[in-house]
Amino acid sequence: MKKKPGITTVFWFITAAAGLACTVFLSISFGAKELSLHTVWSAVFQYDSALTPHQIVHELRLPRVLGAAVTGMAFAVAGAIMQGVTRNPLADSGILGVNAGSSFAVALCFALMPGMSYWGLIFFSFIGAALTTLFIMLLGSAAPGGLTSLRLTIAGAVVAAILHSLSTGIAIYFALSQDLAFWYAGGVSGVGWEHLRILTPVVLLTILWAITMGRPITFMSLGDETAVNLGIHTDRIRILGLTAAVILAGSSVAVAGSIGFVGLVVPHIARRLIGVDYRLLIPFSAFLGAILLVWADFASRMVHPPQEFAIGAMVAMAGVPFFLYLARKEGREL
Repeated sequence: MKKKPGITTVFWFITAAAGLACTVFLSISFGAKELSLHTVWSAVFQYDSALTPHQIVHELRLPRVLGAAVTGMAFAVAGAIMQGVTRNPLADSGILGVNAGSSFAVALCFALMPGMSYWGLIFFSFIGAALTTLFIMLLGSAAPGGLTSLRLTIAGAVVAAILHSLSTGIAIYFALSQDLAFWYAGGVSGVGWEHLRILTPVVLLTILWAITMGRPITFMSLGDETAVNLGIHTDRIRILGLTAAVILAGSSVAVAGSIGFVGLVVPHIARRLIGVDYRLLIPFSAFLGAILLVWADFASRMVHPPQEFAIGAMVAMAGVPFFLYLARKEGREL
């Protein structure tokens, strides 16, 4: 397996960490009321509840930006894992229908169990994502020849379309269109500290768990035959990897809605920069995913203030052309 020089990897990790820190501070500084970096710094590290600028930072902007960063990490790592264990370069929790399964579960919760706690939403969002993933894998494997990248993508697209239609029907019947519009478009404007206290440990612990599977996922990304020859239990790693991806996608959809293409675009960029070793690719994808979604949230606020644009639409502007490029590139083999 070809490895990038160590100094190059360290450079990109330092650059990504510094870029994320700068992105977070810039995103907090700009908005309806512009704040200086000094004010932002003091509000974060020397919070004074008596000062209005500090209240703006601490109660509104900081949880929103951190929410974007954490969900960006989750979606990016989920996509990287799915691409590795399925060997599908087009894999992404949005494209393969996992986000749609989570959104459908959230729609059912809104309709049948209004007022459910955030823990409850995460749990049912995870169940919806897990059942959808299982159904898509079974559907894609049903045809002669077994599961292929093309069949997996088509099965995911079909199931996602069905679930979106069902979610829309539930929204209309139960008069939830306004509430569910947030989950369809995606956004972090409603993220508060109570969400982050639950979401952050779930996402970070799952990412750490995924990193421990980095070596076998790396070999699986090169082919099941290669992985088996190296002593990797491919079925077990595939199940564990998809479980981690479902946890990441499901918990993030419960907070930020169905945001696609983050998990598609980010892992491909990460591979170009640091190689295919998933022990490095997973944490690096987390950094890049956080940067991408924080920038998307920042752009959504600054395009036409004071109105906000949907984050999902901002990401799709970059994600759709990238998807079409990959689809055309892979089309010769599919």
